[in-house]
Amino acid sequence: MAEFVLAIDQGTTGSTVALMDSAGKLRASVNYEFPQLYPKPGWVEHRPTDIWQSVLKGIRAMMRKGICKPGQIAAIGITNQRETALLWDRQTGEPLNNAVVWQCRRTTDFCEQLKAEGHEKLVRRKAGLVLDPYFAGSKYRWLLRNTSGVARLRKAGRVAAGTVDSYLIWQLTAGQNHVSDVSNASRTSLMNLNSRRWDSQLLDLFDVPVDILPDIVPSSAVLGHTSGVPGLPDGIPIAGVADDQQAALFGQTCFSQGEAKCTFGTGSFILMNTGSEPLQSRSGLLTTVAWQLGEKGKPVYALEGGAFVCGAAVQWLRDGLQIIKRSPDVEALALSVGDHGGVEFVPALTGLGAPHWAPEARGTITGLTRGTERGHIARATLDAMALQNADILRVMEADLGKRMKPLRVDGGAAANDLLMQIQADVLGRKLIRPQVIETTVAGACYLAGLGIGLWQNPGEVRGIWQAEREFAVKMSTRARRKRLDSWNNALRRTLA
Repeated sequence: MAEFVLAIDQGTTGSTVALMDSAGKLRASVNYEFPQLYPKPGWVEHRPTDIWQSVLKGIRAMMRKGICKPGQIAAIGITNQRETALLWDRQTGEPLNNAVVWQCRRTTDFCEQLKAEGHEKLVRRKAGLVLDPYFAGSKYRWLLRNTSGVARLRKAGRVAAGTVDSYLIWQLTAGQNHVSDVSNASRTSLMNLNSRRWDSQLLDLFDVPVDILPDIVPSSAVLGHTSGVPGLPDGIPIAGVADDQQAALFGQTCFSQGEAKCTFGTGSFILMNTGSEPLQSRSGLLTTVAWQLGEKGKPVYALEGGAFVCGAAVQWLRDGLQIIKRSPDVEALALSVGDHGGVEFVPALTGLGAPHWAPEARGTITGLTRGTERGHIARATLDAMALQNADILRVMEADLGKRMKPLRVDGGAAANDLLMQIQADVLGRKLIRPQVIETTVAGACYLAGLGIGLWQNPGEVRGIWQAEREFAVKMSTRARRKRLDSWNNALRRTLA
């Protein structure tokens, strides 16, 4: 009987459910979006019930396709939006508040207070992260202090906290497993990078009690089994879990030190495999756990730089400025003009991430003239998506001390040929796009398949990956320098 891996890719704007067969072919996927909540400027929330219902809808829709019988699902893999923090009731499974999303900036003042008190070096040394509202630790603190009835429930031992992976595993196993994989745990500011355990000093700093947190587990191993999930039999092993960017790194088969990928999603994220030892950045990048295969496997670490707004900028053109009707329309609109026409868009719509780490920054559009058209704004948006990544790659190579290998790209926006050519040009290096650009799903499937022995080792998985297209550099060195100078001038104005 054929075997399949069911992947759940729980993202920022929706949930994707996909099926991969034992040959490593993605057979089908479905996606269900859910509402984004913006209760105050700079705040972003999700209703946990919306997250869970979108996953259930995806599972039901996938099983209705009839590609396989429920009994043929050998394992489930999960990948998820990172850093988003939740609290729920251990007894009822009900959420205690809305989830505080990774983009949310509500804890900026607290993070700035910790910086002023001189705690950033400690967090950097132990957790590998900067002090920023982006990460889950300060979000847990906020939820514990601002959720009605939480003190009473804590006394009764009923409060559970976790990132989205923990919440989904809890729901899929009917509350039998409260766990988080090591990649997700490394994004909380509460886990010690070397021991891969919750760190008492960091817990005290963020005022988060350890008893509400999940157990930290490997990324590829049997972590629990389904129970009571509509449309699925009980007992399916949940055998692979990683947050979205680490799953994409795995899905791109970047198994060797120095291999890197860039994912174009709501934000854009470059991750580079640095091997079995954490590499501390001198340039404002993050040190994180990429994955751990099995209980006895050595962890693999990564260096990371992320821009908070990438595809979200195109969504803003669609929903905010309303200059396009559909997100894919941005490519044709940008091609309607020769270049950006002097327009620079710095998309600091929720602050600036690496390497600037300026949560207070706000987006700017400069260089407007009477001759500016919608196409110039669309082109400036695509340019900005690529130029942010150029900033990250520059400092990543400085930390590494050498030039990196060709960059692998993925994510929904990687299908945009114009954006990929712009990215190759401003980086001055070749890009490689795989046949499957939604590599987060592939990574979750590979981790789950390895976790149950469907594939025996990463080398076998590497044989599945295939390139679809390469983008060579077309821009001259002189033109690249001129383009980067214009961008840097706009950045300075924004940061000022």
